[in-house]
Amino acid sequence: MIVRAWRGKASVAKADAYPAHFRRNVLPELKSVPGFLGASLLKQATGAGIEYLVLSRWASMEAIKGFAGSDVAKAVVEPEAIAALVDYDRMVQHYEVIEEV
Repeated sequence: MIVRAWRGKASVAKADAYPAHFRRNVLPELKSVPGFLGASLLKQATGAGIEYLVLSRWASMEAIKGFAGSDVAKAVVEPEAIAALVDYDRMVQHYEVIEEV
């Protein structure tokens, strides 16, 4: 299994905008991709606002290509997400799960 990690930052004033976009747009799209196994949206308050961490789980790198295209390291960030955030990762990290409890 592969975990794809991405971060975005929002202002406190727009703290609910990205989670709403994630539920409304991102999850339905991810669920339609073969090899998608699940996702978590995490939130942390920081001195500058809110940081979100998205961890999506995939059966393989080939499955990730079905979502992200051939450049799997490039983040997929829709215009609605960009409007909800003050900053975001342009690139993602991939981790191979070697043990899960």
